[in-house]
Amino acid sequence: MATTTVAAQQRPDLSREDRTQLLLAQLMEGGREDDETCRDLDKVTALLNEDFELTKADKDTPSICKVIDADCLDTILGHMDMRQPEDVRAHATLTTAAYLKAAGEEGAKALSTFFFDRVRRGTYDDFIVAFCVASLIFPIAPEIISELFLSPGFLPSLAPLMSRKWKSRKVETACLELLNAACMHPQCREAVEKYCIDWLEEVVDQDPNEVTRALDSDTQISLEDGSVNMNRHSLKVQVMAGVVLAKIRAIPSKTQLNNEGGERVQSASTTIEELTEKFTTFQLRKTDGHEDLKKAKQHSIEGLAYVTLRPTIKERVAHNPELLQNLIKSLSDAPPKSPMTYGALSIFVNLTRYRPSLTEEEEKMRQLKAYANAAGKLTQSQDDTLDDNTHVSERCKLVFEAGVTPVLVAHSKNGSTASLSLIVSIINSISLTSALRGKLAQQGAVKLLLTAWSSIPTKEPQARQMAAQALARILISINPALVFGGNRASPVTSAIRPLVSILTPDQTSEKRDLLPSFESLMALTNLASMDNADVRGLIIRTAWPQIEDLLLSSNTHVRKAAVELICNLVQDIEGMALYADGTPQAKQRLHILLALADSDDIATRSAASGALAALTAHENVVEAILQQERGISILFNLCKEDNEDLRHRAAFVLRNVVTAEGRVGELGKKQVAQQGGLEMLTECAKKTRRPEVLEVVLEVSKVLIEEK
Repeated sequence: MATTTVAAQQRPDLSREDRTQLLLAQLMEGGREDDETCRDLDKVTALLNEDFELTKADKDTPSICKVIDADCLDTILGHMDMRQPEDVRAHATLTTAAYLKAAGEEGAKALSTFFFDRVRRGTYDDFIVAFCVASLIFPIAPEIISELFLSPGFLPSLAPLMSRKWKSRKVETACLELLNAACMHPQCREAVEKYCIDWLEEVVDQDPNEVTRALDSDTQISLEDGSVNMNRHSLKVQVMAGVVLAKIRAIPSKTQLNNEGGERVQSASTTIEELTEKFTTFQLRKTDGHEDLKKAKQHSIEGLAYVTLRPTIKERVAHNPELLQNLIKSLSDAPPKSPMTYGALSIFVNLTRYRPSLTEEEEKMRQLKAYANAAGKLTQSQDDTLDDNTHVSERCKLVFEAGVTPVLVAHSKNGSTASLSLIVSIINSISLTSALRGKLAQQGAVKLLLTAWSSIPTKEPQARQMAAQALARILISINPALVFGGNRASPVTSAIRPLVSILTPDQTSEKRDLLPSFESLMALTNLASMDNADVRGLIIRTAWPQIEDLLLSSNTHVRKAAVELICNLVQDIEGMALYADGTPQAKQRLHILLALADSDDIATRSAASGALAALTAHENVVEAILQQERGISILFNLCKEDNEDLRHRAAFVLRNVVTAEGRVGELGKKQVAQQGGLEMLTECAKKTRRPEVLEVVLEVSKVLIEEK
């Protein structure tokens, strides 16, 4: 029959409705291979996605959803049962999501009918399927499932179900999966806290050694589906209950925030510190082939991902070398794009995340708010202190030294956008410690960040900015030739576009953050210092308007960095042409550069005079300086500086002015002499102690004396 159905399905004259019915008929057949089931589910998903687009474009187009009756939907949803293989469950979840999108309100009603019919039947099988479907659909359609979850009478009905003397472990597991998914929704989380907290406490408080002994003896408890004594919970169930509790504890509900010690809060027996200890114990325990222990270890990672939202727990985890090594090993062994990968990465993100930088006013408001929320309690103040930059920096160092970078590099090659964003966040935080940047580069972080910036979609601007900013920090602190040299290395030009992307501050942000601009300028300056005209040329062609804008920044550090970059860019013909082509724009640029050579900031003066030293090799630049009212005067002021480097650069510029060819050179000698150049150079020579500076000063003086 299957062969006939497939052949019929491939007939081109079949309508979309007929193809859908044939596929659903195949899914209802028993004894099929898992890969066949997955293929058919994928075909139904494709038809439903096509249906959504067609009906959206033309409302008169008949929808295939009308052929998916209660029995068909029951078949699709039945493949989400936890007793099905994981691949089948995943494909069925995608099909259900496509159905809900295509069917709209009718689909939501059909799902609600399915859910409550199963719960009303009250058999173990019905509970398992209902809970599994709800937990898998929750992240996809939280509005629909939360409405079902919060419907009157549903949660209270779970208490007697879970407190029966004999019960199915599968039901218990499916129920906890639903509670776990529901805790991502604030109202659902409050409802779980209200109705299920006592049962969760009872499960978590069970002595894990009792279950372990039972597992080892294999006489007291069965790992297979069936009935177990209510006082015995599997390790997997115990950890899952702990994860639900961790979400309730780590993300305070409105009830907790508004209750200054009410009876419900006071009666809680398991603290977040105790949960951390349990998760740590499970994570460090060897599985020894027990599947239950293996699953418990996997769930403990999710629990640690939530408890490490608390600064006190971050400190405890970061200062536990054995746990850090174990987490890195778990991350290394985790399949790409798996929940275990995401959970482990989330832990490291929590450990390394810095608090956002705040303005002085924002910092005052934060402190006032923290004080008000804490009601004068020491715990809030302690948490606040443990999350300051000093503590976070130390945690970043501990995580890095534990060997996380090579594992992050390996996962970045096959990761999803979500996991790649987490990886970038970790590297970005570690890169704030300048002493670690060289080691990050050695371990492959530069290539990781370049790949991430290119791979992460533009609709994720925050992750892309973090990748570019971390790249900038690393390239500020290392010799680019060491990273981009060699046959297998990325070309140095591949770093330019990510760096240019953060040159301009985010115009959509309420707060103007110039740090990315500054770090990008510094990194580009380092790249432009390489003996590579292609690099300098690409920077000019890609970013010159932004660089010129930042040259006029009110921020001294940004302005200085922009001048330093220009000083390197004008070393080649393409950069020099921007100042030496004789156009009004070139003269205006030179006017700005001369003004910066007269800046209050010594580093800015140094960079500007360095750029002038290179530019005045061209007679058009010399002529433009001579046309400036204070051009020569500014150069004289630089010669009077106490700094030897400044005097050297200024004397070099003056030498170019007085030795220029033809009419320009004659005019230069005349202006320098008329403004007292010989006397000024004599004083400069007396102050100079460096031979190379004295040599240039005397050379200029000799030209002036001969002219006189």
